[in-house]
Amino acid sequence: MTGPIVILGVFVAAAAYRADRMPKIGETLLGNSFALAPGGKGSNQAVAAARAGAETRFLTKLGRDTFADMAFSVWKEAGVTPAVTQHDGQPTGSAFIFLEEATGNNAIIICPGVAGTIAPEDIENWRGEIENASVFMTQLEQPMDAAVRALQIAREARVTTILNTAPAADLPDGMLSLCDYVTPNEHEAEGLTGIQVGTLNDARRAADRLIEMGAGAAILTLGENGALYHDGKVSEHVPAFDAGRVRETTGAGDAFNGAFAAALTRGMTPVDAVRFACAAAAISVTRPGAAASSPRLGEIEALLATK
Repeated sequence: MTGPIVILGVFVAAAAYRADRMPKIGETLLGNSFALAPGGKGSNQAVAAARAGAETRFLTKLGRDTFADMAFSVWKEAGVTPAVTQHDGQPTGSAFIFLEEATGNNAIIICPGVAGTIAPEDIENWRGEIENASVFMTQLEQPMDAAVRALQIAREARVTTILNTAPAADLPDGMLSLCDYVTPNEHEAEGLTGIQVGTLNDARRAADRLIEMGAGAAILTLGENGALYHDGKVSEHVPAFDAGRVRETTGAGDAFNGAFAAALTRGMTPVDAVRFACAAAAISVTRPGAAASSPRLGEIEALLATK
């Protein structure tokens, strides 16, 4: 693959609060710490792909505000090339993240700001970016019709397509048929297929259903149990890597997806790309933050060498 990875998505400035538990409605708790950091699944995935060694371009909308300045700064540090439009009088996205102190588990509320207005007309303006990609990836934080149009353009141009079905949402008919790879977690897979994923066999049944629905291959991320690659012919479970104590799981899925896309552009087989992505995710959970937790290529390769 010679073209860049092109990712459509949302940037948000993420305000993360650590506390022992989530407050109840009407209750006020003292937190343990606070941090403001770059986030948004698409932006996080672009950072992860670039840090994993891939040429990466990111498509989104921003306001003209301090949060937009943060976006450009994090992309410059990671090596992401932005292909964005900026808009007066409309805010850049923001997010609230609750982090449970003892486990690192999270709960998130996202307000995409002006990126919530990304429309098929914007996608047409980015057509050249998408058609010249080697891999195109998107998620479900921007409007659905924009994601569908971008996948259609990529498919027509024979670009490899990845859909990360997060946050969970109902998909329009035919959307999965535009996807070479679909990458849900257990909960998203259950929402799409109706199959509760509690075991590896459950994951395979859900993957089979996703393929019946049109996906070329399904990659189910299974948290501490690694990931399952399943395309109807090859079905392989990739165990999770142990990179140290888990501090925060916020960016693990984004690190996985960005690294998976990067591995495909390096010529890896899909199964090897999943293994590469599992290593990246394992490193990410040992660090705080979302974009900030994504590892560099050398770190991923060093962890892979231990297996």
